[in-house]
Amino acid sequence: MDNTKQKGADHLEMEAKIILEQNLAKILDHNQFCSFATVEGNRPKQRYMALYNQGLSIHLVTDRKTHKVEELEENPHVSLLLGYEVGGSREVVEIEGTCRVTAEDSLRKQIWKEEFKKQFTGPDDPDYVLLEITPVRVEYTGKDGEKHEWIE
Repeated sequence: MDNTKQKGADHLEMEAKIILEQNLAKILDHNQFCSFATVEGNRPKQRYMALYNQGLSIHLVTDRKTHKVEELEENPHVSLLLGYEVGGSREVVEIEGTCRVTAEDSLRKQIWKEEFKKQFTGPDDPDYVLLEITPVRVEYTGKDGEKHEWIE
């Protein structure tokens, strides 16, 4: 393939990836919850969690003292599954990635909801932390049953 054709193919691939990212962000916007899996020892461990996102920037809220924070310190690899629960978008999304615990003030204030007062004193509570997911692979099945894959 000559250089011009290669550049054209690369451009189309980049454009397709951007469209896929936009579609994934819309799906994430329409799902409030996800199943969040960590690894404890050699075994997966799952729990339902509320999902917060801006595009493909994904966050989960947790207490610094939870067992999942310890699990993430040992092994940062995570998986999220979302989309099929009641109220979800009906597109099934599987996200593989890594996770880090963050207490970044501006992000905590941005995500803070009054309902968190049941567990935390406020956005400055030192136990109120966010789990920041960095996707490395996303697979989703659209309403039409067609599978799509996004890889970082």
